[in-house]
Amino acid sequence: MSNRIEAGFSELARECRAGFIAYITAGDPRPALTVPLVLEIEKRGADFVELGVPFSDPLADGVVNQRAAARALAHGVSLKKVLDIVTGIRKSSEIPLIIFTYLNPVLNYGFGRFARDAARAGVDGILSLDLPPEEAACYEAELARHGVNSIFIIAPTTPPERMKLIARHSRGFIYYVSRTGVTGMRAHLDAELARRVRLIRRLTRTPIAVGFGISTAAQIRAVARLADAVVVGSALVKEIELHVSKSDIVERVGEKVAQLTAPLRARGRKQV
Repeated sequence: MSNRIEAGFSELARECRAGFIAYITAGDPRPALTVPLVLEIEKRGADFVELGVPFSDPLADGVVNQRAAARALAHGVSLKKVLDIVTGIRKSSEIPLIIFTYLNPVLNYGFGRFARDAARAGVDGILSLDLPPEEAACYEAELARHGVNSIFIIAPTTPPERMKLIARHSRGFIYYVSRTGVTGMRAHLDAELARRVRLIRRLTRTPIAVGFGISTAAQIRAVARLADAVVVGSALVKEIELHVSKSDIVERVGEKVAQLTAPLRARGRKQV
């Protein structure tokens, strides 16, 4: 069953360019701003949006995203409220939407109920950071039954045999973590990034998105030569934090997205 994620990557392939996946924490800095932020992010060049579910113990996140989660939680943003936000986005947009979450909120919600409600709201894919594919059979089955993609992560430390396993389980795209450690802006890309992406590409035809630590136009340009999509999170979350009390926060974040997507606008085939 095809959904907006597959359609999005098919369109990118036709255009011979890499896509831009923008990450923000749902409900940050307050719930009423998430829908206008997503619409502005789309308008300014994003091809996909990841909505982070605020969680009290975000072990894979750096301090910028941790603070964003704390701001959202202070407003009472739960997984159910995130799905309500998705429903609001779908009134005005068909951009592919991915929920980026830890497993605990989903377990608390219930796999079956969550898959059903996510599909009804208009979610296209779920990336559960701390759920290994070996333990995901029930979760994957429920998502597949409702036409929602289950997305898994490959890390720099993942051996080739496990890459194959993760690739078999991932639907929509594979998320490659560009470096070890937590989320957050970094000055340099991992020296092994190109080799690792090429290795994954030899093992699967599933699109590859690269994220973690990507925050500049130069880094985006470099990753776009290798991957099918570039994920930028902390740089956008930081922009929200910098302008958290400003009346033009939506426009400021939109300007940041426009700067970061500029390297992707020129068409050009990726390396293989």
